[in-house]
Amino acid sequence: MATIKLNDLVLRDAHQSLLATRMTTADMLGALDMLDKVGYWALEAWGGATFDSCIRFLNEDPWERLRTLKKGLPNTPIMMLLRGQNLLGYRHYADDVVDKFVEKAAENGVGVFRIFDACNDPRNLKRAADAAKKTGKHVQMAISYATTPYHTKEIYADLARKYAEFGADSICVKDMSGLLKPYEAYALIKAMKAASDIPVNIHTHATTGLSVATLVKSAEAGAEFLDTTISSLAMGTSHSPTETIVEAFKGTEYDTGLDTKALLEIAAYFREVRKKYARFESSFLGADTRILVSQVPGGMLSNLESQLKEQGAQDKIDDVLKEIAVVQKDCGYIPLVTPTSQIVGTQAVFNVLFGRYSKITTETADLVTGRYGALAAEANPELVKKALAQNKYDAVLTERPADSIPNEFEKIEAEAKAAGAKTTEDALTYAMFPKVAPAFFRDRPKGPVSSAGFAAAAAKPEAGDSGAKAETASAYVVNVNGADYHVQVRPEGTVAIAPAGGTASAAAPAPAAEPVPAAPVSGGGAAVVAPVAGTVLKHAVAEGSQVSSGDTIIIIESMKMELEIKATSAGKIHFLVPTGQAVQAQQPVAQVG
Repeated sequence: MATIKLNDLVLRDAHQSLLATRMTTADMLGALDMLDKVGYWALEAWGGATFDSCIRFLNEDPWERLRTLKKGLPNTPIMMLLRGQNLLGYRHYADDVVDKFVEKAAENGVGVFRIFDACNDPRNLKRAADAAKKTGKHVQMAISYATTPYHTKEIYADLARKYAEFGADSICVKDMSGLLKPYEAYALIKAMKAASDIPVNIHTHATTGLSVATLVKSAEAGAEFLDTTISSLAMGTSHSPTETIVEAFKGTEYDTGLDTKALLEIAAYFREVRKKYARFESSFLGADTRILVSQVPGGMLSNLESQLKEQGAQDKIDDVLKEIAVVQKDCGYIPLVTPTSQIVGTQAVFNVLFGRYSKITTETADLVTGRYGALAAEANPELVKKALAQNKYDAVLTERPADSIPNEFEKIEAEAKAAGAKTTEDALTYAMFPKVAPAFFRDRPKGPVSSAGFAAAAAKPEAGDSGAKAETASAYVVNVNGADYHVQVRPEGTVAIAPAGGTASAAAPAPAAEPVPAAPVSGGGAAVVAPVAGTVLKHAVAEGSQVSSGDTIIIIESMKMELEIKATSAGKIHFLVPTGQAVQAQQPVAQVG
């Protein structure tokens, strides 16, 4: 009897899509024995945004997470999501970094490498595929699915053929946004099977309400592997429930052979775990058919919400979703998956806030000028012209982007050691996130953040009742990046802040830097303000330098993208905010003159 093999995504994509990737390793441990006995083909548990979240928010070593999960899952392969030449970062890396990362990932516990590229550019996948093949692990090459005039089943089938030639053990259709419709999935899989005889895996999100039907038709078309998520972390921007698919196929030629009772025990466990992460819940929990137009991936929706709140523009979500479709077209109909989803999404936010392409991120400029790879279609010529000028490029890059990157691992390793790295794995962590890793290395001895502290995130009265008199001080417990703080707001308007006691606070990383009050602008100089909330990444010129109007003077990081701030007049520059400091929108960051 032919059977369908299931991969469960509860340890990675499910909480990335629903809970902003905040699930701690400690909350996974209690389910590992149950998960390992079910009979999944694989458990997706590493890669994607988990690596970033571990060091940025949870004070966890992602490599230690991988080793711990491997120890607890001796019978089930761990799958990781790898972004081809981007690995887990937001830029292309040299080939020697790709080789080293894949080698160490396999050594530490990865059994299945799911490798994709946002541009579907085979040149960006070959090196990672070759490195994964050398480890002897299963190599699954993924196609980033999009619905545009330039993405047809014939194009996808040809990609499947090319990936088979790379030596792929299986092919994954990676539908990040829930765009794959049931009958289109059937036709697509038939076309792929005609082009190549290697197994096909279907990955689709539940965002648009299509996913269960799509998985059923995919099985009928001949797909061998399906991605699902245990029901207590399914649906919404996540995935189809594992139990639903198991029951749908029971007694048919597609029977998964999995025990629903065992799955229900796992579901009960994660139902309780999910309650701890209520503060991170996405509001997109039903079927959101707007995504059929905007094509925003499930994992990006919750991030987009929080980013708009950070900019004080949460009421602009509908405008941004509409603008995303425009930016995607202007960027050559690029599929929306990390990092292109973040690039396009952030550019759409800036377009809505400031006017279309009046402010272009460095990453948008790189994307439309070939620095991420070949686009499906020609980018908007006017946007390309602006991008070339802004980034001072001579022409659009036509070669493989990594060809222009010399070997860099030795240099990165030396920098990482100076920043506190102890191992080769630490050096690779630094390579992925050089701005975040040093703080993580410093705070790692404090131990991981406890999810118990997340429940206190929303400011709640610490004592007394809602009927307290106005003249008494109000006391709250506020959680910042997992650390609890006592905040007392006094009648006269002053605020007192002190760290709270307890294990979670002691184990937490240092809280994020607060925006400094705007420094006074004196002497008649012209103030330059931050257009959006973010962090000062770099002073582009030296303090006291003579600058001209229009010169780039500061680069800030906002919504994970880089944005240039330019001088508004000529004169000597005086910086009001140091590098590494958080700033608010419209906060003065420099003075000219």
